[in-house]
Amino acid sequence: MKLSNFTPRIGLLAAVGAATLPVANAQNSTYYNPVLPGWHSDPSCAQVNGTFYCVTSTFISFPGLPIYASQDLINWKLVSHAWNRESQLPGVSASTEGQQNGMYAATIRYRNGLFYVVCEYLGASGGNLGVVFKTADPFDEPAWSDPVIFRPDFIDPDLFWDDDGKAYVATQSVVLQEINLETGELSQPPISLWNGTGGVWPEGPHLYKKDGYYYLMIAEGGTETNHSITIARSRNLKGPYEGYEHNPILTNRGTDEYFQTVGHGDLFQDIDGNWWGICLATRSGPEWQIYPMGRETVLFPVTWNEGEWPVLQPVRGKMSGWSLPPKDRNLPGDGPFNSDDDVYDFKKGSKIPRNLVHWRVPRNGTFSTTENGLQIVPTRNNLTGTPFSESTPELTGQQGLAFIGRRQTHTLFKFSVDLSFAPKVVDQEAGITVFLTQVNHIDLGVVLLAPAPSHGTYSSTTSTTPQLALQFRAEGTGVPPAPHVVLVPATWGHGKIRLEIETINATHYSLAAMLVSDSRARVVMGIASAGLVSGGNGSFVGSLVGAYATCNGAGSGLDCPEGGNAYFNRWRYTGEAQYISATESIRA
Repeated sequence: MKLSNFTPRIGLLAAVGAATLPVANAQNSTYYNPVLPGWHSDPSCAQVNGTFYCVTSTFISFPGLPIYASQDLINWKLVSHAWNRESQLPGVSASTEGQQNGMYAATIRYRNGLFYVVCEYLGASGGNLGVVFKTADPFDEPAWSDPVIFRPDFIDPDLFWDDDGKAYVATQSVVLQEINLETGELSQPPISLWNGTGGVWPEGPHLYKKDGYYYLMIAEGGTETNHSITIARSRNLKGPYEGYEHNPILTNRGTDEYFQTVGHGDLFQDIDGNWWGICLATRSGPEWQIYPMGRETVLFPVTWNEGEWPVLQPVRGKMSGWSLPPKDRNLPGDGPFNSDDDVYDFKKGSKIPRNLVHWRVPRNGTFSTTENGLQIVPTRNNLTGTPFSESTPELTGQQGLAFIGRRQTHTLFKFSVDLSFAPKVVDQEAGITVFLTQVNHIDLGVVLLAPAPSHGTYSSTTSTTPQLALQFRAEGTGVPPAPHVVLVPATWGHGKIRLEIETINATHYSLAAMLVSDSRARVVMGIASAGLVSGGNGSFVGSLVGAYATCNGAGSGLDCPEGGNAYFNRWRYTGEAQYISATESIRA
């Protein structure tokens, strides 16, 4: 699969126009993957009274463990986050060093009127931190409980109740332990169930009881291009388990399919008894080089006849199978649907929209909605900071970045926001970014720079006062483009500046600035490859687009000098097209 490296935007749409497919009617059996586009890895789902609920991994982003609800398997509404307040896990986020630590693969299940989300937090002191969140109402975010803590040896917990009512967790490797869901106590020692078929990293187990068998479905091969789903079964919960002779039951390894890394799945039924499956996949093709949205959630029909092994339909961009439930977006709650655009103006006192997240738990007071829009109080550490530093721990970002963003959920999109910013101290900065991790991001900022000599890189004349400038910079996987600095034109005065990110094709971003009152005065500051925010140090996560503020190390402790608060309004994200193969797209 080869994507054009630099086809102009209009040319790209024209090139794929002949292959552009109409959006499917949700009432028939044709639909398009991914059903949860954007970074939504390690999905788990359950159906309760005709409504489907899914949870995905979030690592160190916060709020974490998003709960999506759907009536039709296609339109998914973000109704809550199971991990939504610092008091649920006090101090844990701030003590986490790694960029890909945090909330690993979760499982969602329902029993006797309660929803359960079981997960493990990696990077906490004392080893893996198992958590069980509970609620009777997943549409009410504060209703999610403080977690019951357990201490497993391995990751990727499943939650399963046997016929006698006992609860069990199965984890990576693949082992089983009984769990007390009130205290977190685990039975010892763990019982080994199955070693898989020989692939590395047997993980992501899920147990199902059907037709007198216990079925054990796992992921193997690592969450890269050798990823797969395999299955075994036993008449007894604790084994022995017999592997299916035709394993793997789902994989795209060794193919040239656009959807790669297929694996880590879960199975569930609709209200009519039809079986469905959901798993992660990456839209990269076999080259596995450019996939800024990371691991996304895909849906596939499953045939599971009585007494037989389940048959999983291979993952493709265009799918056919069981009749989908009727299209229905009538769901409670105030969260957005994942596929919807953002139109946010941040009126004073309004809630910050649920699909906007942070990198770690932010400091109190960093974000608020005011009469001037979304106020961001800057942090001393910029988007990179000094990760893992022992000499400057206050700049590591562990106390939270002054960053807020939403998932990139479309191959082609446009994002813009209006900035009001009057910095008082040199190096105070505010801007927008495509952010994967602290070492993978593409930024466009407005920054107050020190007086420049006549031979400076951004001014041809000597200046004795600080100068406001536009600054483009990037870092990440591969070779980044050179930084680019341009003084803010004098004709812009003190007007609001609109900052913009758009995809000029499936592989490159363009970052630009303009005066809000005169969009014709548009300055393209840089073009960067999406490869910078694909894989590398962020292979488990996916790109966010959003806004930030920093004083780039000025100040002391955790506090910046006063005068650098940034105000953002007219936040707009517009999806334009979704690639379903290397050469086909559907309109957003």
